[in-house]
Amino acid sequence: MQRGEHLSLGFGIVGCGMISRFHARAINEVAGAKLIGCTSLLLDEAQKFGAEFQCQPFASLHEMLADSSVNIVTICTPSGAHLDPAVAAANAGKHVLVEKPLEVTAARCQKIVDAAQRKGVHVATVFPSRFHNCWKTVKTAMDAGRFGTLSLGDAFVKWFRTQEYYDSGQWRGTWELDGGGALMNQAIHSVDLLLWLMGPVESVTAKVATRSHKRIEVEDIAVATLQFRSGALGVIEATTGSFPGLSKRIELHGSTGSVIVEEQEIKHWAFAQPLTGDDQVIRPVNLGVASQGGAGDPSSIGHAAHAEQFRNFMGAIQRGAEPAIAGAEGSRSVELIEAIYRSARENRAVVIP
Repeated sequence: MQRGEHLSLGFGIVGCGMISRFHARAINEVAGAKLIGCTSLLLDEAQKFGAEFQCQPFASLHEMLADSSVNIVTICTPSGAHLDPAVAAANAGKHVLVEKPLEVTAARCQKIVDAAQRKGVHVATVFPSRFHNCWKTVKTAMDAGRFGTLSLGDAFVKWFRTQEYYDSGQWRGTWELDGGGALMNQAIHSVDLLLWLMGPVESVTAKVATRSHKRIEVEDIAVATLQFRSGALGVIEATTGSFPGLSKRIELHGSTGSVIVEEQEIKHWAFAQPLTGDDQVIRPVNLGVASQGGAGDPSSIGHAAHAEQFRNFMGAIQRGAEPAIAGAEGSRSVELIEAIYRSARENRAVVIP
């Protein structure tokens, strides 16, 4: 395919659970994208998924990777089971989109990145929040220097998950397959946004606990204080034990500007030097239909931003350019969360190289 030609690419989905359905709906809305098939460890799950989305249920990952019409593989398995199918897909010459987190440790993330580099294929982590209009607006202002000297960058994810949620899958709430709790599973989108907007973190001090749920190995509450490399400070608060679940919130503050965003809506937007259009920013700027977010129900998120990221990924393949959230970029949030866990475990500040 020559650059500039119409892009038409086939997708295969690994894993046939809840998140894979968001991927399927997004793929079906992207021009030039075609959902070819799906595969799961349980063939009956793949068959049900295939019937629902009118795609081929492959009996195995190997069978799907052998199909030349599959150009892109999206990984929707439990977090700690991303590595093997992602590497297998890359080794088969397929481009790879991995649902967040890229993997559950930075070392495992790197193995995925290395496999893609060896085979010359693209890999990206699915962080759709970056593609919502509100965050595009904030990022543009940040890049333009409108916040001045950054002082604070805070993220609050006070969500609720029932005990039944954790009991619904043996992998949920485990270190091996979930990789962590409220931070690694739920708040990682906000962690990614903080890093994208505020820059790298230099050191972190944290506490974590399990207060509201039984039979899980991981935290359901975490508080971390951050020192960014820029000198700014920040806080991350995350929980899955805050009934009934509140809208996630990010606050960014600097010497000449501040912004507060709840879910996909800018609530506060103030700058020392106002620009034309600033008075129009404080309004719902959701991408597509307003999402309820995942505050109390993980199935209530929308898929419009997934579609935007998939368009970006397909465009990167066509142009031979890096996608917006390439593998190395996607692993930064995992590295920070690992440092938070280490700080809590060792009861000390942890410096991030």
